[in-house]
This record gives sequence, C-alpha cells and structure tokens, in this order.
Amino acid sequence: QVQLVESGGGLVQAGGSLRLSCAASGRTFSSLAMGWFRQAPGKEREFVAAIINFGGGTHYADSLKGRFTISRTNAKNTLALQMNSLKPEDTAVYYCAASQRPVTSRTMDASGSYAYWGQGTQVTVSS
Repeated sequence: QVQLVESGGGLVQAGGSLRLSCAASGRTFSSLAMGWFRQAPGKEREFVAAIINFGGGTHYADSLKGRFTISRTNAKNTLALQMNSLKPEDTAVYYCAASQRPVTSRTMDASGSYAYWGQGTQVTVSS
C-alpha cells in the first residue's frame, strides 16, 4: 500500500552536507510515522531519526542530534533528512521507512516498528 523511494545520496567530503529525500506513494502519507535508518558494511541497521504520527514530533539518535534534521512535507508526500557536518563514520546505505501503525518514542528506533521500506540510497563520506 505504501511505496518509498529514496534519493539524494552520493559522495561528500567530511564536514560537508547532503539532503536525502524519500518520496511516498498513496493518499495516507500524513498519517504515517516516518523514519530514517542506516546500515554500514558489516554492521546492523541503526536508527537515525523519526517523525512520529499522531503529533508525536521528531526524534533523533543521540549521537546524531544537532547534525541531522528530519522533516516532512505532507502536501508533496515527501520525507527529508538534512545531514550536516558529515563524518566518515556516517558512510552507510540510508533507508526511509514508514508505519501505518502507531509509533511512540519507545518504539520508533526499532526497525520492526516499520512495515514499509525504501530501497536505500548510498551515502559515502570521504576523510
């Protein structure tokens, strides 16, 4: 019911910025909880940021707060992740995810909370 397509990844030097976008299909975008996750080679998929449905606001991984900003534009069915002051350790495939089910601050950092996933976009930060 929900299709997600990420874009905006690429190669950037340390200290630079990238803005990722996620385009969502369907007519229920405004009711979705949306999140960004990333997975580096040889590592588990980890939580980056989320916008909680039902007015829950935005949330970030503690290590990323202050550098990354998540936002959504409901009229365009898009989710964005602004990434600033990028570090080589930010190199990963970044995925957007969506949930039609309620997501809270206690569950928004778990991959299993999201039923829909995009294909991912590669972000590479050079040192």
